[in-house]
Amino acid sequence: MRMLRKSLLIWLALLPLIALSLLPFAVMFLTAVKPKTEMFDPSWFPSHFEWSNFVLMWQETGFGRALWNSLYISTLATAISVLVAIPAGYALSRYRFRGRSFFQNFLLVSQMLSPIVLVLGLFRLMVLMGVLGRPEALAFLYAGFNIAFSIWMLESYFATIPRDLEESAWMEGSSALTAIRRVFLPLALPAIAVTALFTFINSWNEFALALTMLRDDASYTLPVLILSLVMGRYGVDWHYVMAAALVATVPIAVILAWTQNFMVQGMTAGAVK
Repeated sequence: MRMLRKSLLIWLALLPLIALSLLPFAVMFLTAVKPKTEMFDPSWFPSHFEWSNFVLMWQETGFGRALWNSLYISTLATAISVLVAIPAGYALSRYRFRGRSFFQNFLLVSQMLSPIVLVLGLFRLMVLMGVLGRPEALAFLYAGFNIAFSIWMLESYFATIPRDLEESAWMEGSSALTAIRRVFLPLALPAIAVTALFTFINSWNEFALALTMLRDDASYTLPVLILSLVMGRYGVDWHYVMAAALVATVPIAVILAWTQNFMVQGMTAGAVK
């Protein structure tokens, strides 16, 4: 009974925070399902739910193409960042070499630079290379801005994995690469998953570089597409804007749910081993 009362008190204390967090999503949903004629009515709730707004938004705004662009760019940026960060983080956590401290400080300082500070120079560089407007070029930029953070994340976790496990594998005849692949990386999967998730979300939500580097509607990502539904128009279809913003959050929510379960399973497996 005491535990039940304590749980109820905790949930009552958290209820205002939960309501505050869910309020923007409720506003987006209620606006997305309103008929266009009721868009500026003072009532929060529509007279009826206009579910066709989602279908019309998808057809008239090019949302499907922008969704694919965001998925493609974010996935490519995540893959590049993680593939570079894994060996770099492993080297920093396992070896001592000249310049190691300088490299760590360089990674830390590079995180203080905002992409907006470098956007003009990056724009000129993309023009000189002839890749302005290419989604792959934007993915490489995203990866570049996330690599330092990824290395820091992985290095701190890699340092907690006992080196004795790899040495045991070496004594049994495994090569260094085999020991890393079969012993080290399975234990590091939770950290790799978290790092990949952060990189993906950062790339998915990034706006300034995408707005500057992408030059045509066919290559727009979701943040740029949603802005285009508001800017430069005589009338704004707010039901389309809110429907697009709501649907844009669904992939992230699915990835978060899947990754959370994966991380728990990975941590449990590592503890049993």
